[in-house]
Amino acid sequence: MLTSFVGRDDELRAIGEELSASRLVTLTGPGGAGKTRLSLEAAALATERGATWSDGVWVAELAGVRGQNAQRETAEAVLTALGGRETVLTGSAAEGLVAATDPTAGDPLAQLAEHCAGRRILLVLDNCEHVIDAAARVAETLLMECPGVTVLATSREPLGVPGESVRPVEPLPDPVALRLLADRGAAARPGFRTEEDPEACAEICRRLDGLPLAIELAAARLRSLTPRQLASRLDRRFRLLTSGSRTVLPRQQTLRAVVDWSWELLDGPERAVLRRLAVFAGGCELEQVEEVCADLFPEAADAGGHDGTGGSAAAVLGSLVDKSLVVAVPNRAGAGTGMRYRLLETVAEYAAGKLDGEPGERERAERRHLVAYRELARTADPLLRGPQQAAWLDRLESEHDNIRTALRRAFAARDEQEMLCLVLSMGWFWQLRGHRSDASAWAEATVTLGPDPFASPLRPARPVHEPCTAAPPPMTGEVLWEARRGVRLMVLADAEDGIDLVRRPARQAELRNVTRAYTPGMPQVCRLPGCMWLFAWMLTGDFAALKELCDAQVRACRELGYEWELAFALQLRSKLLSDRPGGWDQSGEDAAESLEIFRRAGDAWGEAEALSGRAEALAARGEFGQAATDYRMAIERAAQLGAHSQVPQLKSRLGAVLVELDDPAQAAEGDRLMREATEESEGLPGDGPNFAAVQLAVHLVRRGEPARAQELLEPLEARFEDKSPQLFAGMVQGIMAWGHLVAGRPADALAKLRVSIVRTREVLADAVTPHLTLSQLLTAAGALAGLGRGREAGRLLGAYDGLAAVPEGRFPHPLEREARQSAEKAVRELLSEREYADAHAEGDGLSIEEAVALVRNA
Repeated sequence: MLTSFVGRDDELRAIGEELSASRLVTLTGPGGAGKTRLSLEAAALATERGATWSDGVWVAELAGVRGQNAQRETAEAVLTALGGRETVLTGSAAEGLVAATDPTAGDPLAQLAEHCAGRRILLVLDNCEHVIDAAARVAETLLMECPGVTVLATSREPLGVPGESVRPVEPLPDPVALRLLADRGAAARPGFRTEEDPEACAEICRRLDGLPLAIELAAARLRSLTPRQLASRLDRRFRLLTSGSRTVLPRQQTLRAVVDWSWELLDGPERAVLRRLAVFAGGCELEQVEEVCADLFPEAADAGGHDGTGGSAAAVLGSLVDKSLVVAVPNRAGAGTGMRYRLLETVAEYAAGKLDGEPGERERAERRHLVAYRELARTADPLLRGPQQAAWLDRLESEHDNIRTALRRAFAARDEQEMLCLVLSMGWFWQLRGHRSDASAWAEATVTLGPDPFASPLRPARPVHEPCTAAPPPMTGEVLWEARRGVRLMVLADAEDGIDLVRRPARQAELRNVTRAYTPGMPQVCRLPGCMWLFAWMLTGDFAALKELCDAQVRACRELGYEWELAFALQLRSKLLSDRPGGWDQSGEDAAESLEIFRRAGDAWGEAEALSGRAEALAARGEFGQAATDYRMAIERAAQLGAHSQVPQLKSRLGAVLVELDDPAQAAEGDRLMREATEESEGLPGDGPNFAAVQLAVHLVRRGEPARAQELLEPLEARFEDKSPQLFAGMVQGIMAWGHLVAGRPADALAKLRVSIVRTREVLADAVTPHLTLSQLLTAAGALAGLGRGREAGRLLGAYDGLAAVPEGRFPHPLEREARQSAEKAVRELLSEREYADAHAEGDGLSIEEAVALVRNA
């Protein structure tokens, strides 16, 4: 060989083993996969290792066999390659008489069998695909009549001979493909190294599917192009990769010729199906292939998928797999139905070109693709709320590229109804799997296609009992309007508007229209995405209505018999209404009932959420051991589900309760879990807050490491400085103020608190007193004491004790107890017993607004 052989060591070894165990081994694979070179290397290696083919290794190249009588010409080509063809220029009459009586005369296959009968040889039959039947007959005859013959064949599909051992030749894995590009690139341009641009070189190998021939053709282009220039032009690969060796077969000199060779071997139905496979993205399953190709096989559709003649999409797809034009792999998605099929990128581009060459064919195929994946999403949506949840999440994950493609095509066609149906059907999947950018982008695109259902004059909603995804388009009447409202609410819930934008009168008017569109307890506000209207109330600052709205939602779910929705409403109420003194008892009860319902429904996500809610309530009461048990179970459920964005938060909360236990080993585990969760959260998609980092910062401040806590909090403060609502920014600043206090900087702490407490109070401006604001009062008391202002600090302590309504000596969480004790100690060091009592009495009885004003004006 004139070029080095790169990689394939394991395959060479495996082929050698198979040749010693089977007399017919067929290497199959797509054009350009390197089957010929691999067969020759395997034969040479087997010979070197002492294989018992005493009469040698012989190669019969069948690519040139193109006549009408394929069987005869194939046998003749093999016989010639073996040196068994004798040429007689002239002969006597006697010689003619002998030839006339020879039973093998005129039958090259019989002559071939006779020639090989007493020999021990390894015969390489190269390029069998275009004469597959004839090659199979030759191989079978030799195996039956010549016991010393072993056949190693290369073909784009198996020969189908009894006893055949089929070995697919896969594309090169990434590291080997890079080595081949480096080797051939250096030959084309001396000094070339893939390290010049590793990303571009990796992209070249990936987009060329790791096919050796394509990589070699690309390497030749490196004489005139940089790797980046080459990679950016691979969308035009068939015009670009045309510089093959002049000494190889014509069909191996250009990339198009390689695929043309395979295309010419297909019949009409195979070509039609291959063209339509170009509309899929990221692979597909048989069910969707059948839907996209159903109109190509009307008889099969009438017969339930097959017409008894093999004329069905499934049969043709199997043939394309056999011919190495379609890759089939076992489906790993839990709700998958069997094999998963995909085209190599090179084949996909070729098939797309053929699709565009058939008038109207692309439009038909893309429309059928859109409907197929809309129906898949509609089918999956309700199944994401029960025992099949994990399986269907995996299924939708595997089909996500196809669904995105369907969305792009629907949007390009300005098809509002298809967009509404797809976005609403996919919303819960996007939420559970953390695809926040998809949810945001597609919901925002959809709302541009139709009227704003919350625009003035407002069209009030009427009850809609069925989800808008329950029936395919066309939607009419109130169902259509509710679908529009649902997608608008998805946009609203995911918006990260700056505080200035939210406060603008026009924006507040829009939000008030949303709050007025529904009546509490309507069926649609019991379900997703309708229940997201609660976010509109939060953004208008009307937190006082939240308890009434949550209670109405829970009550309506019970009356309507909505079991899963009741569990969701209970866990939502548990979260929204827990941040207040006395709220943890109700929160724990809601979480426990929610857990019971989710378990009955078999919903792993719901179990994880409810367990987390119950654990939070247990921790608030100081029951850290039980809380840790619940958090561990929640992590197990979330991990089973593949809820990657949920697990780090749960790990962080588990870590926070473990450090409260009187067990050094568990405390060390808690510290480790919080650090791991912070790192894992940083790698998650989306721009949401990293609560794990906040949890770790609190832990670091308590451990006396406020400087390290500030390093975590400063980027979060900057990120959410102008985001609405301001609750998260205020919370971060409150922890930073506490860190300043622990670090001995009370003035900095007080300055930060003046901003922090106002921000959090603006968001939590309801009739009750949230824990977050109360904790800031304790930090402010400590800061004022640190500045020597004992009387003001004493008043804030009195205000805290009165507002928190916590009996003396009963501080369930150590953090709250420690903060209260630290602040009181600092104040008592400044005041006499009488002065402390007077200051405390002055603060006791202040309203939350008056206490916040004390901090703001301090």
